[in-house]
Amino acid sequence: MHSLWTKLMGAFVLVILVGTGMVVFLMSQTTASQFELYITQTGEQRAAQLAPVAADYYARSGNWNGVDTALRNPWGYNMTSGDMGNGMTDDGMMMGDMDAWSNGEMSEHDMMDDTAMASSDRIILAQADGTVVVDTAGTLIGSQLQTDDLTKGAPIIASGQRVGTLIITPLDTPATPAGDFLSAVNRSALLAGIAAGSLALILGSVLFVQIIRPLRRLSTAAQGIAAGDLSQRVQISRHDELGQVSATFNRMAETLQRYAAERRNMIGDIAHDLRTPLSVIQGNLEAMLDGVLPATPEELTSLHQETLHLNRLITDLRTLSLAESGQLHLQKQTVEPGSLVQQVSDRMRLSAEEKNIALETDIASDLPPVQADPERLMQVMTNLVDNALRYSPNGTRIIVGARPASGCVELSVSDNGMGIPPEDLPHLFERFWRAEKSRNRATGGSGLGLAIVKQLVEAHHGQVQVESQVGKGTRFEVQIPIA
Repeated sequence: MHSLWTKLMGAFVLVILVGTGMVVFLMSQTTASQFELYITQTGEQRAAQLAPVAADYYARSGNWNGVDTALRNPWGYNMTSGDMGNGMTDDGMMMGDMDAWSNGEMSEHDMMDDTAMASSDRIILAQADGTVVVDTAGTLIGSQLQTDDLTKGAPIIASGQRVGTLIITPLDTPATPAGDFLSAVNRSALLAGIAAGSLALILGSVLFVQIIRPLRRLSTAAQGIAAGDLSQRVQISRHDELGQVSATFNRMAETLQRYAAERRNMIGDIAHDLRTPLSVIQGNLEAMLDGVLPATPEELTSLHQETLHLNRLITDLRTLSLAESGQLHLQKQTVEPGSLVQQVSDRMRLSAEEKNIALETDIASDLPPVQADPERLMQVMTNLVDNALRYSPNGTRIIVGARPASGCVELSVSDNGMGIPPEDLPHLFERFWRAEKSRNRATGGSGLGLAIVKQLVEAHHGQVQVESQVGKGTRFEVQIPIA
């Protein structure tokens, strides 16, 4: 299996090679094309300059014999000849070049370069009928040029008639200035491409290492978590997408570690809550069997209460499990929230009176109906009132209310009891969590009541919220969408 680094580097090297090759190729082709155009235009200009020399030669000699010598060295030809040719000065220069020289536009050095350039040019002269009579390359003499080829040259005019065509092109050999120039350009382009590709490869390697390193740390940490070590964390050293992935991984690991701890605690709590009543039942039954404890109605009633506690705990666990997995089936129907709140208040009033707690209602008139499972909604409100009764001192007051809100009905349970510390509020709806760790199942409930409240409310697509101040009391609010 190839590593990600190998794949990235392989793809990057391929891109560099293809990109560099394309750039070098296009640069070479463009330079060659533009330089060829320049050479062609230069050849046409030189042909136009040398055409008067050829015309003068033909006018004096009447043929083309020896004209190649004059064309190779037009300055020497005109300076040694006794007669003046068409368009020539008495110094042997063509009129155009003489004007340029006299105006300062062409120096003697330029004219020498012009003459030297002729040695690297291919000079072709064709007669009026297109037959080649001069070819410094020696390959076309005697052949017939096509009309398209003749149009590329400069016409030779003598005595008012076209007597031939002069064509100047670069020699087809690499040992010419043009060939040397193109070779130098190609070498420079290739070296520039290699340098740019090498630099890109170095920068790409550094970048890929920076990408791969945090991924490897993530992989190592993930393997540790898979092996059961939930304490694995990833060091966050950057703030880009990889840093966000690392931060998300750490949050996931923290969540898994917290859930694992909660699961262990839950198993311990379940075992404890089941063991306590079972131990009482077992001990009492064994005492009765041994004749130590008489099977009086009072003792049997006590055992019955313990079985009720067991049944309630098992029922709560099943309800919570079904609600959390989304498998709790709700028998929804139209429910009058005011009537339901009043029923809960009436049912819990006796328990409140036993603790000398005033249980009151605050129900708004004309409440809209809600679509809910009346039994489950009553279970929600009963759990909230029961929780308030457990944690409210004698002589306090509990208010069960209902009022309309935006798109929902708000059911509430408020008390003026001891309140809940701020650090405990985020844990209220966790399973088996008790505000006071010293409370046992008998005095503090099973620890499932508020967790069930949250799951049942969310099953109704509602929300539950809590507000509390230590020493002032607590208020639970349940929002159920209207029908």
